[in-house]
Amino acid sequence: MVLKKLKNYLEALRKEKNINQEDLAKVLKVSRQTISSIENGRYNPSIILAFKIANYFEKTIEEIFIYEGE
Repeated sequence: MVLKKLKNYLEALRKEKNINQEDLAKVLKVSRQTISSIENGRYNPSIILAFKIANYFEKTIEEIFIYEGE
């Protein structure tokens, strides 16, 4: 079984809003490394964190995260 990664637009949205990884991490109460890992596709956020990110950017989860299924 091959696990698919989530693709995301987090980095683009963050840059569009002119906020750095550290400041976004503080708002979301996670580490800067977590933001970096999500942006680079090395970490899939929990559903709670995905909702927090979506709420912060005033987007739906589906507008930020793209699941490439089997």
